[in-house]
Amino acid sequence: QVQLEESGGGLVQAGDSLRLSCAASGRTFIRYSMGWFRQAPGKEREFVAAVNANGGMTIYTDSVKGRFTISRDNVKRAVYLQMNSLNSEDTAVYSCAAGAFSQYTGGYEYWGQGTQVTVSS
Repeated sequence: QVQLEESGGGLVQAGDSLRLSCAASGRTFIRYSMGWFRQAPGKEREFVAAVNANGGMTIYTDSVKGRFTISRDNVKRAVYLQMNSLNSEDTAVYSCAAGAFSQYTGGYEYWGQGTQVTVSS
């Protein structure tokens, strides 16, 4: 079993950067691909980025390509989301998840509670 806890959210201005972290407990962390999802008010949860178990493969939703970077540190049992050039459309609760290497929520078994990111324009 894996427990996940996100941190690093906050209120920033458009154009700023933030780095989200997701700390995982459990020795099985290294077996799982990790994903970041976000949910804005009144909208469905959407895929942001994912990294496979060994960190060698990543995928991104089109709207964040070139601005966001997902990475992981299997020694520290953590996954990160570096977010640059933030804009108001990035405002959402960001959650990390552990599971299959997928863009779909159904591919993930474990979820964190989320961290709020608010971008003011």
